[in-house]
Amino acid sequence: MPPVPDALASTNAALNAAAALLLWRGRGLARRGRVDAHRRVMLCAFALSALFLALYLARKLVFGFESHSFHAAGAAKAAYLLLLASHVVLAMTVPLLAILLIRLGLADRRDAHRRLARWAWPVWMYVSVTGVVLYVLLYHLNPGT
Repeated sequence: MPPVPDALASTNAALNAAAALLLWRGRGLARRGRVDAHRRVMLCAFALSALFLALYLARKLVFGFESHSFHAAGAAKAAYLLLLASHVVLAMTVPLLAILLIRLGLADRRDAHRRLARWAWPVWMYVSVTGVVLYVLLYHLNPGT
């Protein structure tokens, strides 16, 4: 049986999922030229991601930086570790990218905002979605626990 998720782990997964939905919605609004709605939705996505980060760090402090292992072998373990590594490395870039996007957007520097968003949005979306996938793998599909 997989480890029982604590309330913070479950909350963090929900925050990541909600941020991903808002990111998707915000991108659609931008493509339709609905700038004010795009701004509001993306600021909400940022707020949820910031809350996630604060709760993630709080969870690490509360549980003494313990980690759970993914109990698989072979290709499944390798795929999990590759997903985890890509998630962690890209997650370290999201706060900076999001803050830069917000600054450019609020300063109405649309061309620079669009150029950065072309590659920053997929990174932020990937991190949000893989955060949920990793949660499901670790707490709900973890073999041998």
